[in-house]
Amino acid sequence: VVAQQEKSLVSAALARELGRGGQVFYIHNRVNTIEKTAEEIRSLAPGARVAVAHGQMRGSELEGIMGLFIEGKIDVLVCTTIIESGIDIPNANTMIIERADMFGLAELHQLRGRVGRGSAQSYCVLVSGNRNEQTRKRLKALCATTDGFKIAEEDLALRGPGDFLGSRQHGLP
Repeated sequence: VVAQQEKSLVSAALARELGRGGQVFYIHNRVNTIEKTAEEIRSLAPGARVAVAHGQMRGSELEGIMGLFIEGKIDVLVCTTIIESGIDIPNANTMIIERADMFGLAELHQLRGRVGRGSAQSYCVLVSGNRNEQTRKRLKALCATTDGFKIAEEDLALRGPGDFLGSRQHGLP
């Protein structure tokens, strides 16, 4: 799902997942405002056990929080892309990615691979305030398939290859 940043949408996604006993990853990729975002999530999901995880935390603290999430003692993990690989939590069935337009399609594809590892239906909600049609097309391309190769082809078609020898990461050479 691609959606505008609306508290009602986030609240509904949280309620749906927590109501069926699942867990949620909420991706907020800015360490300096992650605690504020966690407070907002707590207000949208009263009673939910919410924790924060990011790469600037001490290793032992991060390990402890991840252990609690794996054990199901945390309902919503507000985190950075630190969870992008190596995490297998079958009860985490919903992922909400804030400012999804700021990520590449490959990274979004990798992130959404963290949910849907159990038997329950999984959801990945891409939230973006960007109204640019090109950006919306790019995000919708991710929703159309789970095939990583097709996503890469679509990203290339939409954004171009960039400079092979320069610093531009998109656009025609």
